Amino acid sequence: MKEQYEDLDEYIADLRAAIASSPDCANHMYNLGVALLSKRDFHGAERSFLDALRKSPRLAEAYVQLGGICLQRGDLDGCLNYNTEAANCRPRFAIAWGNIGFVHLQRGEVEKAVGALTKAVKWDPNFIQAVASLGAAHYMQGNLDESIALSERALKQQPGFGPAYNNLALAWLEKGQGKKALEYAELAAANGFEVPEKFWEELAPYK
Repeated sequence: MKEQYEDLDEYIADLRAAIASSPDCANHMYNLGVALLSKRDFHGAERSFLDALRKSPRLAEAYVQLGGICLQRGDLDGCLNYNTEAANCRPRFAIAWGNIGFVHLQRGEVEKAVGALTKAVKWDPNFIQAVASLGAAHYMQGNLDESIALSERALKQQPGFGPAYNNLALAWLEKGQGKKALEYAELAAANGFEVPEKFWEELAPYK
């Protein structure tokens, strides 16, 4: 929301007025979609992003936002399709590639996930979620040293990033370092990551 607005509804009203006076302005429609998302009005936001794309079909950010709405609904196909459109519009759009990688990871399509996440990290080396997700993908491929290196890289950038600690716990347990794995699992939990109960059971002998 713009700094001069203290009330989100006022901002939305002004955006709608701006759209009424400039009906071809895709940016106003996009900003309205973002504002409606803040109110969790997913249907209204979706309409606004689609309106923006009708005016500006290569507005990559709108595709990413629509992908996020699909993900909120549990629609992985929709999320993948919209983010693919975003990447087609802007090939170096790290967020789109990160989201594509996330969907492939959720589906267990690890090789595709590695390809997409590698692009995300290439175009934005500070994209912490993508760095950590790439570490998880390499763990799933059995590339433990690469996984550890990526997770440590993520933690250097953001020391409180719980998923990276969990990745390290998984990798070190796989390497036979149970006590080290337990330490990282505890750090993951301390930093807000919900460590699965089954994993705690695997780590129990090392307490």
